[in-house]
Amino acid sequence: ITGRGGAKIKELEDSSGSRIKVIRGTYEAEVKIFGSIDEQNKAKMLIDNVVTSSGQNYIRGKTLDIIKPENNPKKSVINWASLRENRAKYEAMKWAGLPPIEKNFYKESSRTASMSQEEVELWRKENNDITCDDLKEGEKRSIPNPVCKFEDVFEHYPDIMANIRKVGFQKPTPIQSQAWPIILQGIDLIGIAQTGTGKTLAYLMPGFIHLTSQPISKDQRGGPGMLVLAPTRELALQVEAECSKYAYKGIKSICVYGGGDRKGQIDMVTKGVDIVIATPGRLNDLQMNNFINLKSITYLVLDEADRMLDMGFEPQIMKILIDVRPDRQTVMTSATWPDGVRRLAKSYLKNPMIVYVGTLDLAAVNTVQQKVIVIPEEEKRAFMHSFIKSMKPKDKVIIFVGKKLTADDLASDFGIEGIPVQSLHGNREQCDREQALDDFKKGKVRILVATDLASRGLDVHDITHVFNFDFPRNIEEYVHRVGRTGRAGRTGEAVTLVTSNDWKFASELIDILERANQV
Repeated sequence: ITGRGGAKIKELEDSSGSRIKVIRGTYEAEVKIFGSIDEQNKAKMLIDNVVTSSGQNYIRGKTLDIIKPENNPKKSVINWASLRENRAKYEAMKWAGLPPIEKNFYKESSRTASMSQEEVELWRKENNDITCDDLKEGEKRSIPNPVCKFEDVFEHYPDIMANIRKVGFQKPTPIQSQAWPIILQGIDLIGIAQTGTGKTLAYLMPGFIHLTSQPISKDQRGGPGMLVLAPTRELALQVEAECSKYAYKGIKSICVYGGGDRKGQIDMVTKGVDIVIATPGRLNDLQMNNFINLKSITYLVLDEADRMLDMGFEPQIMKILIDVRPDRQTVMTSATWPDGVRRLAKSYLKNPMIVYVGTLDLAAVNTVQQKVIVIPEEEKRAFMHSFIKSMKPKDKVIIFVGKKLTADDLASDFGIEGIPVQSLHGNREQCDREQALDDFKKGKVRILVATDLASRGLDVHDITHVFNFDFPRNIEEYVHRVGRTGRAGRTGEAVTLVTSNDWKFASELIDILERANQV
């Protein structure tokens, strides 16, 4: 406690104005305090705080010689061994009395069932090179065949089919074709796919069916049945928009995020909703204050798990999942598959299957023409301005920068020139960020300057150009950025400025360009 060379004591002396002397004994130390009564009391209080916060057992002050050991109340000791032994019993008590869950709703169509092994492999290869694996220990299960048409999976759900037709989708995206048969069988799933691959509907559609097919009605459930955790407000709002767009049998959803109207969110959650879409921080806050019952959740989604870990949300996720029943169904999506995400999957998913879609074999960037310009740092602005001047009236560009400050700088440069522009980064107020995104989506502005925060989950279908003003922090982020264009079957163009500071990324960048046949 005294600190190296008595540093802590000097600090306490400075704070209290007293002088402190510590006389060390074999088992105990005596502390003498010199100074006025006020100074002494202040020093005592500070010492008490320091000792308490360090968790040491000690006997306070002058009462030392009065206290006899037998009168000294013993601290109760936690019996860890007994707790560990009885863990299963406590777990069972915690989850006792919960209604049963139904998870398997899949009826394989005759067309899907009749696919030969060769047809399945060819289909997977041609659809962004899907690869699948069963992560169950021991004997492996067979991976379900992919569904080639919506009817193969939703023919018994006319409301869902009607919604799909209304929106005008032609066929399932690669992740959907392989994820739906797995999730609808009640198997936990890890989907490794970029944003813009249709992964939101890959987990939402089975979620709707799961919610409306439970043995008990939603009124008897006593809380929401489905929880989607997402890293940022933008992504959470986007998932909610998809939920509302494909609303099924009157399912109600709510979006819960920091910076949003907390009281309004609490009112909504307590009134009763079926689906909660949340960022971990705010949900953890509502959970700790008993505003939300998570025991009723039977279908859980961890969306963009890699991003949630990068943002430091692991402790909140762990706290949230303590209150979600262990026999739930869990789906996890991630754009990458690093160690942290593997650890999370091992802890919270039971015997999952994994589906990789065009992993970093960059299906996302095959539809994008990529140009790389090697340029000195000081010429970047001039180059960017000439690029913007060459844009056609209908073009939409997102300019990525490395720092929030650069985003504001560039945006004000354009403003001075009278060019309409919006910027998107973490220091802007929530309402400003929503407005910026809305202006860009609706075409009020055709230039959006953004940091990488926005590059995840940014879903604007008609972006024609991505302009990397600053090279991203790593090659994965390059893929995410470039994948903002060339979406939903369109082609796009990416221009990347590379300075001598970015040469460490050169070999990886060349790899990507070679894979996309662009060298």
